[in-house]
Amino acid sequence: MIGPARGNSVTPAARDPLAQLAPVLFVLIWSTGFIMARLVAPHADPLSFLALRYLLVIALLAPVAWWFGAQWPATIRDWRDGLIAGVLLHGIYLGGVFWAVDGGLPAGIAALIVGLQPLATAMLVGLTLGEKVSPLRWLGIAVGFAGALLVILPRLGVEAGLPPGPVGIVLVAMLSITLGTIWQKRTGGAQDVRTNTVVHFVGAALVTLPVALLIEENRVPMIPDVIFGLAWSVLVMSIGGVFLLLALIRRGAVAGVAALLYLVPPCSALMAWLFFGETLAPVQIAGMAIAAIGVAIASRAHS
Repeated sequence: MIGPARGNSVTPAARDPLAQLAPVLFVLIWSTGFIMARLVAPHADPLSFLALRYLLVIALLAPVAWWFGAQWPATIRDWRDGLIAGVLLHGIYLGGVFWAVDGGLPAGIAALIVGLQPLATAMLVGLTLGEKVSPLRWLGIAVGFAGALLVILPRLGVEAGLPPGPVGIVLVAMLSITLGTIWQKRTGGAQDVRTNTVVHFVGAALVTLPVALLIEENRVPMIPDVIFGLAWSVLVMSIGGVFLLLALIRRGAVAGVAALLYLVPPCSALMAWLFFGETLAPVQIAGMAIAAIGVAIASRAHS
């Protein structure tokens, strides 16, 4: 994490209650992705739903950014960097996961593969950002992965003949969000988060919309479940959740931010229990506790 200022043992972020609350809000918001996907999956084509989601975010957020005088990227390079981040963080990542699950890959398997992301991030940050991952943070990452695996384990069962195409696509999606997080840390620190988010979703729409038009029937019926899922995905996840993610990346070490994603499977499982009546096995409850311990270790460890 970013170290304390000289002569002061407490960082401004540590004294700011909102900064301390941001990781909790991020995990809760990000975890609702599973709930929204389950809500709309029976009704809407996945890539068409995502493309509409991206376009609505652009239509809502661009005028707000302009109204408040937010600074837009000043150079072609800045625009390029933001578009690449959007393609990686949203277009390939979300599109890959939604398409793979729709293509027959069990959601638990997809979640497990995506759960490799903090490990992949920790392996790559040294090469790409020069960010050293301490042994204590490695320990937290490993413990967090073990906890997330326990949460997902009851959903896996004995899966024979997993479709290789969707498995490969989810691996690509996991690498995409890993590289997108690193790319954003490296290139987006000086950009206004409001305009940067708009540029991200422009990049996501540029890769998602053409594919949706080519391979799907573009079913996004305006029925209550889809309308609610779309509204939540746009306002809460794509604006609120992404704002928090970009703020966390800007403030902290990338490996520590990535470790927060270990809390997403436990929170998603808890939400599925609350909203859909899915049972929670004792091993899942234990996994939630272990994942939380791992994230606590990784978040408190110094890079």
